[in-house]
Amino acid sequence: MPTRPLAAIILAAGQGTRMKSDLHKVLHPLAGRAMLHHLLDSVAALSPARTVVVVGAGREQVEAAVAPLGAEVAVQAEQLGTGHAVHQAEAALAGFDGDVLILYGDVPLVTTATMRRMLDRLAAADDPATVVLGFRPADPAAYGRVIATADGRIERMVEFKDASSQERAVILCNSGLMAARSRELFAWLAQVGNANAAGEYYLPDIVMLAGRPSAVIETAADEVAGVNSRAELAVVEAAWQDRRRAQVMADGATLVAPGTVWFAHDTVLGRDVTIAPHVVFGPGVSIADGATIHAFSHLEGATVGPRAEVGPYARLRPGAVLGANTKVGNFVEVKQATLGEGAKASHLSYLGDAEIGAGANIGAGTITCNYDGFFKHRTTIGAGAFIGSNSALVAPVSIGAGAIVGAGSVVTEDVAPDALALVRPPQQTKPGWAKRFREAMQARKQANRR
Repeated sequence: MPTRPLAAIILAAGQGTRMKSDLHKVLHPLAGRAMLHHLLDSVAALSPARTVVVVGAGREQVEAAVAPLGAEVAVQAEQLGTGHAVHQAEAALAGFDGDVLILYGDVPLVTTATMRRMLDRLAAADDPATVVLGFRPADPAAYGRVIATADGRIERMVEFKDASSQERAVILCNSGLMAARSRELFAWLAQVGNANAAGEYYLPDIVMLAGRPSAVIETAADEVAGVNSRAELAVVEAAWQDRRRAQVMADGATLVAPGTVWFAHDTVLGRDVTIAPHVVFGPGVSIADGATIHAFSHLEGATVGPRAEVGPYARLRPGAVLGANTKVGNFVEVKQATLGEGAKASHLSYLGDAEIGAGANIGAGTITCNYDGFFKHRTTIGAGAFIGSNSALVAPVSIGAGAIVGAGSVVTEDVAPDALALVRPPQQTKPGWAKRFREAMQARKQANRR
């Protein structure tokens, strides 16, 4: 069937008082990204001609968040109900003729596929006036009810506050999401009144004003879960994480203890990747085929190459790039540093602003001293170099390929390829000194007791 032009109206004008936050409700992160941005991504996959975000309280934050994405903004100065909110987008959509999806910024998990189903139903041969997205929650609570026939034709819709006891017994609920045609939508909204228990202009009222039947399609309750509090955000986060865990395992990764692994919205895992318990992925992480991430590691903004090993208890910060067959072991932190193929830092090291060549071995306790209190500087370690334990490489400094830095060195000058650098005082041995020292201290201690 022909595809009509599409516009999306996203409602984000609510105050979100139950979040008890200075951050606007729809900007609270879900899997490391604002809820509103999740929804905008799903909408963008449909290539809408126009996207309008209706703002109100805290509008400056929302406007700043959507401006880089090309969305338009409409302002609802007073919160007078969902119908009133959608009506505020009329001016922004002046001249637009096509389908309109009405979505909510605090209902972030709605998929592109579900949006597509709504639009397909709107374009069906029976020409429904609107399409409502319904769901059947375990506890219908105070949701508005959808009274419909077995084939999905809506007979009426009613808000919980205005519903009779018989209507409240119906478990098909209104998610609030809707699809309609622009040429009809705003005409119907102009007819919506507020003679109801809340004194608000309800969007669902257009279903009964349309003059011809509307249709309802259904989706799972977790897809239309709304977020009005931090507790509800945690529930939605858990649902998103469960969905992502199932997907990465279906795609060929092993999660040893799935419920303990937390992904970001853009985490990429290759085939035969193994993720041990209690691993956290921040945004911007890509893991290549065959890599292993051991327990209690935290990764953000990092790229991990094929068959690399990370952890346990490792931290990869933004700009960390691990080549094939590399190893970053326990209590190693890497930031803005690249490890060439086969390079290893097995224990207790900090590698920041560094270029580490293939096959280099970084001993336990090694740090790159990359910050002088004012500026960051880089350290370069050549292929096959060996850095002894407990060494400090004071950047800017270069260690040549194949060079060896002796344990305990503080390196402040470049080391030539294949050279040995020892930066520590000569060892002195004084026979019997330790025994005489202990005897003197024990005598002093004994005298102090008298």
